Amino acid sequence: MNTNTMNLSMLRKGVLGVAGVAFAAGVVAGPVAAVAVESPARAATPVAVQGDKPDTSRLMPHGVRGEQSRIPLDAEQTGNVKAIIAATKKAGMDERAAVVAIATSLQESKLENLGHLGDRNDHDSQGLFQQRPSSGWGTVEQITDPEYATTAFLTGLKQVDGWRDMPLTKAAQTVQVSAYPDHYAQWETQAADLVAEHWTS
Repeated sequence: MNTNTMNLSMLRKGVLGVAGVAFAAGVVAGPVAAVAVESPARAATPVAVQGDKPDTSRLMPHGVRGEQSRIPLDAEQTGNVKAIIAATKKAGMDERAAVVAIATSLQESKLENLGHLGDRNDHDSQGLFQQRPSSGWGTVEQITDPEYATTAFLTGLKQVDGWRDMPLTKAAQTVQVSAYPDHYAQWETQAADLVAEHWTS
């Protein structure tokens, strides 16, 4: 096992331990926020509240990488977008975090809260973020709950040092450890458009 792999493994174990304790206690915002304390400089960064319009300069601060993909969304997928945004706000994170989360879900599940797909399943991956119970993300019931799944993803994102200053696909990949690390990039524009549309809805 090389150093990068070991570091990612240690990061994931730490993230999942924090998420598991928070959800087991039934208080997501308290323990998670207490463990993932941001530096004073980060804490001073304004977070949009329900009545504010998203600051478009914060949605895609690094531009996009490569060709962009886009899919039409049905009512269920749009509901999942709103659930991700709601969980992002509840976690005290900003629009950029919601863009990263939505782009990740677009890549992993096309914003569908997937159950087990039988022969087509990627191991035991399920839910909006294709999180795996066997990797410690939670029970099947938990990872197929949009709020839990989003909060678990964001808990991991908070622990990625400098995630705001890196390309979306790198931030997402550090949390997800996908076999296709560059595939998240293609969804950045649609994710940003969805956050702009639904952040205040």
